[in-house]
Amino acid sequence: MKREMEFRMERPGLLEAGDEVELRESMLQTLAGMMYYYTIEPALAMSNNTPKRLKVLKGTVLSVVEEESVYTVTAIFEEPD
Repeated sequence: MKREMEFRMERPGLLEAGDEVELRESMLQTLAGMMYYYTIEPALAMSNNTPKRLKVLKGTVLSVVEEESVYTVTAIFEEPD
């Protein structure tokens, strides 16, 4: 099963479509329960909080889209069923 995830990157040119990425997982206890967030190493981009934990920490960048003052990096992860 493939899972896409978006990350925010603040500096241009750090990642491009097709790049292989490795993530660091962090956990945060909230009133809504345990949340997870991921950082593309070495600290290139960060995801939003998500309640659904990734099963793999390696993926591929699908796209990098420039927005007003940040870049949205979309990456895909091949998770086992």
